Amino acid sequence: MKKVLFLCLIIISLCGCVTTLLPPKVTMHSSLDGYRYVYIIPTSERTSVKGGTYGTQYGIFGSTSTHSINPTDAISGHFIKRGYIRLPEIKPELAEQTLVVNFSELGRREVDFGYTIEVSIQLLSAKTNEVVCVGVAEGQGETEADDVRIAIDRCLDEIFSKR
Repeated sequence: MKKVLFLCLIIISLCGCVTTLLPPKVTMHSSLDGYRYVYIIPTSERTSVKGGTYGTQYGIFGSTSTHSINPTDAISGHFIKRGYIRLPEIKPELAEQTLVVNFSELGRREVDFGYTIEVSIQLLSAKTNEVVCVGVAEGQGETEADDVRIAIDRCLDEIFSKR
């Protein structure tokens, strides 16, 4: 009876260890109103592989799955969804209405049973090169690619909620 009670307490305590992501932080230096175009600095693709093995009476089996993300594409989707036009290059005649988007990974934070990845997204005026907005958020998923995708989603959702 004591063993069952002890086991139940362990299970309950492990289930209660939910990782709390820090809230996204956004600093708005000026309004996003008046911008219609976006140029996103290209990033490289992030690929993660997760796998596992299991055994049965018939043998040992395994599988892997690959997750990948190109932060530029994920960021682009957020802007396109909100009506912005993505430009392949900065055009001088459209610079006054163009945002330049910079992306960076800031690092990892150790949490209960893993880690989170923190990202930063900076929006600049293409005409003046002044900072319009900076957002920081972290994400945690099954793979590093998922972590980055979740962090980008949280960061841009927060930026556009401040709009």
